[in-house]
Parts: sequence; structure tokens; C-alpha cells
Amino acid sequence: MSGPRARTVPVRSRSRGSGSGDAPVAAGGDAAGALRGLNAVITGGGKGIGLAIARRLAADGAGIALIGRDAGALALAAGELGARHAVADVTDDAMLREALAALGPCDILVNNAGAAVSRPFLKHTMGDFQAMLAVNLLSAVTACHCVLPGMRARGFGRIVNIASTAGMKGYAYVTAYVAAKHALVGFTRALALETAKDGITVNAVCPGFTDTEMVARSVATIAAAGGRSPEEARRLLASGNPAGRLVRPEEVAEAVAFLCRAAASAMTGQAIAVACGEV
Repeated sequence: MSGPRARTVPVRSRSRGSGSGDAPVAAGGDAAGALRGLNAVITGGGKGIGLAIARRLAADGAGIALIGRDAGALALAAGELGARHAVADVTDDAMLREALAALGPCDILVNNAGAAVSRPFLKHTMGDFQAMLAVNLLSAVTACHCVLPGMRARGFGRIVNIASTAGMKGYAYVTAYVAAKHALVGFTRALALETAKDGITVNAVCPGFTDTEMVARSVATIAAAGGRSPEEARRLLASGNPAGRLVRPEEVAEAVAFLCRAAASAMTGQAIAVACGEV
């Protein structure tokens, strides 16, 4: 039984192409227009890393469509970018499928929506594991299942799954999250093998601790539990990498933008860390 219907709001797109799926006009480099004529769908695109990615792909000429639960944030982001958007819970399979169908052809899919739960393993419930798999893995599976036929028909596609360094190593107190992100990286590598001859690449970008609302919540939790100030908690998280700082969302977006270009056609099945040297 599906949840409420996805609500799609059309806004005039900034894309200057037809969305036919042809290779980008500008095939590489940093030139504006490298993604002209291509349509990009970003889940969790209303804020944080997702919004940074949407801005970066728009700067490269892509038409943007956003999916997320926060109607207010999506409306603001869509207004800024001239994007279409659909309010939908990505963990609701039917709602996500409806949103993707309403947004039209997808040449670039960025599965960015995600969430984390933090507590000792023995306090994790099966519900925690199911919830982490639903948002961090299965939403990406559903989205790929929806857009892949069209990409194959057009002979071009870019799928970028936003995983995490938690998909490349372990972290204490987030076992369900780590398990789900490892699964997402495995899914990425397997799907890449099935699409390698179709003009479609599938990659994962794995940010370390990034300056987003999710990390802000972690900072608050650490500060409350350990009697630290928020700034001390931020420094604690940042100390896990050699640079001693949080990753910026724009740095993650740069990696995604490169993977979406025609120049990156030989890169598929990769898990790329954007983590200041942490892994």
C-alpha cells in the first residue's frame, strides 16, 4: 500500500537542450555548458550536499529536477535554479516512482538522499537497520530501476550514488548506517558492470564528515553527551582526517560534476572518497 501521492511542481528549466540524452556539447574541462542538453535528477536536493550538487550541475548547463521531503527547502532551491521539483519520501517506493515519472527523462541521476542513526549496536533495533537500508540503499535501487531503461534507450547515462566514507571503512555507534552505505557501494560496483557497454557509468562519491545539517546534528549529540561545546565537538569530528577540517559540500559537488561529464566515460564502478585524506 503506497503512501500519499508525490506532488510535482513544474518550473521553467534552465536547460538549453532537448534532454535527448546525447553526449554533452562540451565534452570536458571546466567550461560552462559541459552538461548542456542533459537533465539531472537529484534526490535530497533541497539542501546540503544535494543542493550544492544541483547548483554545480546547473552551472555546467544541465536542466535540474529535485526530489525531497522538505517542501519549503525544495521550493526555495527550485526557485533559485529554475528547476522542477517533486515532494516525495524516497523510502516510499510507489511515491518515488511516481515522482520520477512526473519529472520526465533523466540523463543524470544523483542518489543523494540519506540519513543516519547513532547509538551503540546493542541499542540498535531491527527497525533501525530497515530504516537505514530503506533510505540509503533501497531508494537508490528504486531510482536506478526507474531511469535505467531510458538511459539505455538513449545510449547515455550518468548515475552517481552519494555514499560515505562509512561505505569504505567502519565507524563505531553507526553500525546500521555503515552497513547500508557499504551495501550502496557494492550495489554501485555491481550495476556498473551491467551498464558498462551501454554508455552509462555508475559511480559512488564517498564524502567524509561534511559541513551539513546532518553533521550539525551529530555535533549537537556529541556536545550534549560529552559535556563539550559545539566547537569542540566539530573539532573532534574534523580531527579524523589529516587536514583537520570538515569537507565542504561544494567539494563533493565538484567530484560529482566531473563524473557526469563525457570526459569521465572511462570511470565506472568507482568509489571516490572526498574526505581530506581520511581514507
